[in-house]
Amino acid sequence: MSVANARQTVFNPVVPYTGTIASGLHPGEMVVIQGCVLNEADRFQFDLGCGSSTKPRADIAFHFNPRFRNPPSIVCNSLQQGSWGREEKLDQMPFRQGASFETIILIHEDVFKVAVNGAHILEYKHRIPLDRVDTFCISGKVKIHAIGYVPNSAIFSESGDLSIPYKGSILKGLRSGQHITIKGHISLFPHSFTINLRCSQSENVALHLNARMKSSMFIRNSFLSESWGPEELELPFFPFSAEKYFEIIILCQAHQFKIAVNGAHLLDYRHRVQDLSTINQLEVLGDLELQDIKLW
Repeated sequence: MSVANARQTVFNPVVPYTGTIASGLHPGEMVVIQGCVLNEADRFQFDLGCGSSTKPRADIAFHFNPRFRNPPSIVCNSLQQGSWGREEKLDQMPFRQGASFETIILIHEDVFKVAVNGAHILEYKHRIPLDRVDTFCISGKVKIHAIGYVPNSAIFSESGDLSIPYKGSILKGLRSGQHITIKGHISLFPHSFTINLRCSQSENVALHLNARMKSSMFIRNSFLSESWGPEELELPFFPFSAEKYFEIIILCQAHQFKIAVNGAHLLDYRHRVQDLSTINQLEVLGDLELQDIKLW
């Protein structure tokens, strides 16, 4: 994920690292950490803390600690008034020694949600009020390329996962310059799949994308004032195939959406909903399996 739109970015910090989070953390924001685990790593940790005091030691709202020793696991905890609380352990290891990674911590009102390399791995409920968090610390055998604090522009699934049918909320709606990336696999015997950008305060669908596999059609339309408009059908090529991976990028511009599939520009679709901020919901359904969805 790009950190170009982050409100605060730190590049190539020396580990161990301690840095202040300007203006703290807020629901809807993301902390993006890009780096590489060292070959000889036995463990490393990310800590979202409440200040940087060492005597007495500052509280830690979220301690995220991958451990590579047998059995590999990720331990999460909080430190309050000098004492650790109850550990929460994930007996999985999405990190690999010597390998690059991207970790995203999604900030919600009640939980931290963590994804590694595009896959959701865990949730951790707040034990310390979010408004106290103002410091980020990294230690252990890891090299960091970038830390980005990305404003509340993420898409959050209402069910907490990527199951189909998928419905996610776009906080504060769309704006010009934003990208939506959708990654997944087409099913073995697909009929069709649909992607909708909806306006949740009405029944309006600002952008309807419907891929029909047997006829190799990729239909575009909008549903406004309780009726469908004229379909747009022209395509230079049909990019989807059964059992194949795909990546769709929807770029929202001032007057149109630009859509690319698997790195190649496919089409433009002029806006029929002019107030982009009302487009605040993403819906995906049909014969596919989702792997990752991001807004940046």
